[in-house]
Order: sequence, then C-alpha cells, then structure tokens
Amino acid sequence: MLIQLARYLPWMPVKNMLYRQIGMRVAPHASVGLMVMFDIFFPEDVTLGEDCIIGYNSTILCHEVTRHAWRRGPVVIGRDVTIGANCTILPGVVIGDGATVSAMSLVNRDVPPGAFVGGIPIRPLR
Repeated sequence: MLIQLARYLPWMPVKNMLYRQIGMRVAPHASVGLMVMFDIFFPEDVTLGEDCIIGYNSTILCHEVTRHAWRRGPVVIGRDVTIGANCTILPGVVIGDGATVSAMSLVNRDVPPGAFVGGIPIRPLR
C-alpha cells in the first residue's frame, strides 16, 4: 500500500520517507517522479543515490520470472543520475554516478559512470 500511495504523492520528503519505511535505501535529495513503480516484492534491494532523478512512470524491478528461470538482483542508482520517463530497469543493474538514461529505455545491463545511454535495449548515445 505504501508503494501505491507514494506513486501519487507530490511531496518528495514524504515520498522518500515512505520508501525508507518499506526498506529502500533512499538518499535525502533523491527525486522520484509521479507514477514510478518499484518492485513490490523486494523493495529492500533498491538503492537511490544523492541527487538522482527518476522520471515519470518508470519501473524498477529487482526480480523477474520467465517460463524457465527466476532471477533476483539489487538495483543501485548512483549519485547525480538522471533517468528519463517511461524507463524500465531490470534486476541486478548498477547505474553509475552521473549517468543519464534517455526516456523510454530498457536498462538490461550496468551503465558506467557518466555515460549517456538509451534505447531498447540500451546502447551508448554519445
């Protein structure tokens, strides 16, 4: 219920406090946009760095199930990271400090610090 409530709240300090209540590690000045969906089964596997921005309607998953496999991994979003709207971040991904992920991207692997990536799946854009 707290994740659903936080998806709609416009006040960052309250939103971040709710995320911390369910076990996420959220830096004091992280900004999570409207309708961002975090993994509801393993929120404790999410880390949001200082001054990161996560755009509208993005999804951050810490587990996935396919017909033949089950996978779980922490998602770490570094300091000063910008994630555009409507992105999906898969389990086990680390996004390095200062990286930028363009809107509507599928982040299926680690993003190096300072990189500018985008696409489905992501690739370097610069």
